[in-house]
Amino acid sequence: MDTKSLIIYRFTGLYQILVELSSDLNFNIIFADSEVSLNKKLDKLNNYLVISNKKYLDINNQFVLDDKPINILKLIEKINIEFLKIQFNSQSKLNVNNYNIDLNSREILKNNAKLKLTEKEINTITYLSKSEKPVSIDELQKNVWSYQPDIETHTVETHIYRLRKKILNTFNDNEFIISKKNGYQIK
Repeated sequence: MDTKSLIIYRFTGLYQILVELSSDLNFNIIFADSEVSLNKKLDKLNNYLVISNKKYLDINNQFVLDDKPINILKLIEKINIEFLKIQFNSQSKLNVNNYNIDLNSREILKNNAKLKLTEKEINTITYLSKSEKPVSIDELQKNVWSYQPDIETHTVETHIYRLRKKILNTFNDNEFIISKKNGYQIK
């Protein structure tokens, strides 16, 4: 897991308070007093939150502390919640070939086109994308649909057919999920 870094931007008083408490916090504390120093720090970090006392439009992962005074324990709780939101959002993105998949909103995107998917469709794409080889129908029934392998059903084939048709209609891509003799695969 990446180390979490709290960058305090142009807020000296808060920095001094949090540095005193830093041994009890689960994130690093960094101070930036200019846009140049902030950008240098951001270039080196992946998991960060910028806290300031006013909104800056060009800063991502920003938390504005504008309701003062605040209980220090409440502040630390709010900071931790912001880190959890950042982690949740970063875990919701999946890239498969030229497609971006948003697991939270259950959408697949490519260029400017967007397609809403069902939970099973997302689970199918996710499962197929993790496999280097074709995935059998029995394996999909067991691991995506939680069916017993000996049950006679065409659920997987039907869902894959509909999913491929949706992708073809939206993205004009007939090669996203391919059928092989021994299963389905995303190349």
